[in-house]
Formats: sequence, C-alpha cells, structure tokens
Amino acid sequence: MRWIFLLLAMLNAFYYVWHQQEMPLTPKEASPLSLYKGAQQDIRLLNEDGVDLSEVRSRLNSTQCLYLGGDMPESEVRAIQQRLTSLDIQTRFSKLMGDSIAGYWLKIAPGSSRLLDELLLKALKQDFPLLKNEIISCAGIATAE
Repeated sequence: MRWIFLLLAMLNAFYYVWHQQEMPLTPKEASPLSLYKGAQQDIRLLNEDGVDLSEVRSRLNSTQCLYLGGDMPESEVRAIQQRLTSLDIQTRFSKLMGDSIAGYWLKIAPGSSRLLDELLLKALKQDFPLLKNEIISCAGIATAE
C-alpha cells in the first residue's frame, strides 16, 4: 500500500511539471471591445414592460388607441382616471370584453397621449402594480355599455 501511495505521488508530481510546461509564460493579448461591437454601440433604455414608450406612440395611428388598465378593480381604474384628469389628460372609462383585454380600461384621447410620458407611466405602475398599457384598435371593441 505504501508503494502505491509513493507511485501516485510521483505520478502527480510528474503531471504537475508536465502541465506547467504547456502553460504560456506571457499573458495573452486581448483586442479592444470596440472592434467587436461595430455599429451596436448605442444603448436603448426600455420601460418595465420592455417597450419603449416613444415607440408605442409612433405605432399609434388614426385607427389605434392607447388604453391603460387591465384586470384590476374598478375603484383603482377610477383612481387612475382622476389622477390623469388632474394632469389634463383626457380619458374615457370603459369595461372591455375580449379574449385578452377583459377588464376595466381607460381610453387615452389621441390629443392627450403625448402628455403621458414615461415618468408618469412608471409612477402609475408603482402605485398600481396590475396596470397595463395596450394599443388596441379603436373600432370594433366590444364594451359592456
């Protein structure tokens, strides 16, 4: 047993010396990161949903409207409506029925959607965690009214 231990110790020492000879003595030179990035050097910040609000506004056209709300109590949606009305943002309350949009929603008037900035939307989402924003076609929405 003693001889096996000595043999394994010598093999281990031999392997250590052999492995050290394969290692380079000088550190490898790394090329600058700017050579790899190319045209992708800009950083684009997104809101919590992963959508840039300016991109959402640019996708709005005359047949699409911006809605705020979701699967939340009516009292919370009314509180959001009061807060937006105090900021001169015109909204219309409605209960929508649909596949993925059921719940209470606020339709933001097309002229007022420019007043709804990212900071305001972020503050609303902090106060109302269930709040969602959707772009929905203005025509052909099934409402409960």
